[in-house]
Amino acid sequence: MQILYNEKMADITKGVRAFTVGTAISRVFGLIRESVFAYLYGAGRSTDAFVAAFRIPNLLRDLFAETALSAAFVPVLTAERQKSKEQQNLLASNVFNILLITVGAIVLLGIICAPYLVKIIAFGFGNIPDKQALTTRLAIIMFPFLLFVALAAWAMGYLNTEREFFTPSVAPAFLNIVSIAVPLLSFAYFVRTGTDPIYAMAYGILIGGLMQFLVQVPVLFAKGFHYRLYINFRDPTLRRILILFVPVALGLAASRINVAVDTFLISFLEERSMTWLNYAFRIMHLPLGLFGIAVGTVALPAISQHVAEKKFDAARSTLFDSLQLVFFLTVTTSVIIAVLAHPITRLIYERGHFTPFDTHATTQALILYIIGVPFIAGIRNVAAVFYAYHDAKTPMYASFIAVGLHVILSLGLMRIIGFRAFPLATTVSSFVNLAILMHRLPEKIGHYEISPLVDYFTRLVIASIIGGFVGILFNRILTNILGTALLSQVLNLGLSGAAAVVTCYIASILMGVTEVKEYVKRLFHRQK
Repeated sequence: MQILYNEKMADITKGVRAFTVGTAISRVFGLIRESVFAYLYGAGRSTDAFVAAFRIPNLLRDLFAETALSAAFVPVLTAERQKSKEQQNLLASNVFNILLITVGAIVLLGIICAPYLVKIIAFGFGNIPDKQALTTRLAIIMFPFLLFVALAAWAMGYLNTEREFFTPSVAPAFLNIVSIAVPLLSFAYFVRTGTDPIYAMAYGILIGGLMQFLVQVPVLFAKGFHYRLYINFRDPTLRRILILFVPVALGLAASRINVAVDTFLISFLEERSMTWLNYAFRIMHLPLGLFGIAVGTVALPAISQHVAEKKFDAARSTLFDSLQLVFFLTVTTSVIIAVLAHPITRLIYERGHFTPFDTHATTQALILYIIGVPFIAGIRNVAAVFYAYHDAKTPMYASFIAVGLHVILSLGLMRIIGFRAFPLATTVSSFVNLAILMHRLPEKIGHYEISPLVDYFTRLVIASIIGGFVGILFNRILTNILGTALLSQVLNLGLSGAAAVVTCYIASILMGVTEVKEYVKRLFHRQK
């Protein structure tokens, strides 16, 4: 499935490059944050409580923040931008004000109901003295994070319509920096006063969430945003957003219920299970955020503009170009990370209170999570087409089916393979979700042949496995030569990863995946 290069696709690649650079900065600080957390707190009662507490506002995060808001806000705001800047700013102000009111009210309600929410979400914690109470206190502290991240997502949506991708993607770096600084600066104080130092993590998240929004504000005004004190629930453009938002939110509500069910079930497993899964999930989000979310985020406004201008052939070509690009980026990185999962996990986490046993458990979860990244990334790109055509119901139905499958698999496997059931269920259900969307795609873009894309994907997987085995061979040789000191591990993984990537690229070319040459050229060379 060779997609011909054109200027619009070059613009997408530029956006992907800008988004990826910004996200890379954010993810590096994110991994540093997790490394600091692992060093200070390890894995145990308090970290389990923190993970569960943070999941409560995060259950609503996708609904009122990145995913649902972007999917509904960006296509409609793009259409308003085509009319005039004034129309764009009026709609943006209306959405901002309504978010402030509605999400603010939800935050207040969440704080009041936190004790009851914790008893539902982390029911199994009731068997351990004071664990539910600690989780409740942490949830109350972090609930306002939901409002801050919703406003940050609103800012991201506005900037994305202006083809500004770097600032929104780098904004989470400030969340991570503050989340690192607060525990490091206050850990000793909490210990000295006899208070559980896990509270430092909660305060860091709260302040960092506010910073993630504030750093985008100057760029908003530089891009021409003018705030209006305007609230109109009957605005026709707002209704168009809600028509898109409601099905997306319902679909995400199903996935959030899925997370809630997971948290409930995991709370009955051996202690530290929730922490191991959380640490593995953070590493999994590195390639997903750098490449999967990057391509999907950039593709959405581009496809939306093509559809608004009735350039349907361009929308179709952009979709398949974005799919090939996202598979090239995520298949290679995911397979290589899976093969090198143990040394990666050891380098990031294994120090302080984080033991080799914790590394082994986290590695198992990481491998099962990471192989699903290409499918999750593919969902975001294919769903962008449905959102651009103002069809949010199809992705919603696909999400319902995937979530149901996830719950069934988790329940059926958790007694057999423990915490490993949950990342495995995530990967399998993501594949099914993508398959459903691809099956329904001809309704929007017309008939297409899936076999060339499958062949392209398969060849990438084989090339990546070859690269991965070369990488692990290098890693073992270099471990014997360099040892396992921190700097030695960094050098080892850098060289092993580079050997794996180069081998994967050469293997792809030899196997006839010539598209990778074009993508490497477009990603690393500026188009005029």
